[in-house]
Amino acid sequence: MTDPIDLAALIGSRICHDLISPIGAIGNGVELLMLDGAGHGPEMALIAQSVTHANARIRFFRVAYGIASTDQRIARSEVQSILADMTRGGRLVIDWDSANDLSRAEVKLTFLLLQCLETAMITGGRITVVQGDTGWTMTGTAQRLKLDTPGWALLTDPAATVPDLTPGHVQFALVLPELTRLGRGLTVSLGEGMISFTF
Repeated sequence: MTDPIDLAALIGSRICHDLISPIGAIGNGVELLMLDGAGHGPEMALIAQSVTHANARIRFFRVAYGIASTDQRIARSEVQSILADMTRGGRLVIDWDSANDLSRAEVKLTFLLLQCLETAMITGGRITVVQGDTGWTMTGTAQRLKLDTPGWALLTDPAATVPDLTPGHVQFALVLPELTRLGRGLTVSLGEGMISFTF
């Protein structure tokens, strides 16, 4: 029997796989309409922007919630493309500095942690992700941080339980199992207008 976390990842992969094609087809249709001159108004621009954002979100979720074996790789350019499309026009800026060839399992973990940071940065801000010689450092800075989400305890405490965890905070419950798979520990640092993760 597959363990529950692997089963959740399989479900995530399946949902993203089934959604990525129709969303891509809608995007292609919008491009064709614009080439034909049938869609140059603000309405079509809004649809095109929404399709791009939805496509980026699905690609993000596919990495964050899908299957990622230790030997799977992902290119830095793909990661940067996903993040650029996902944050374009928004209040959040993500700077990504890493090697060209990346472990998909490590990127999966960083994506889950990005979502944890997002929940705290409700008015936007800047997230910097750096892969160094000894591991990863992620720093979120914002004028206002919201840190009352119950899920924060789940990041570093294996005994922590959050009975009222919501779907919007499920990423907090998935971080520690991914750290265990990678044989890593997570250090969380809090400062004035700043949250930092190292692993």
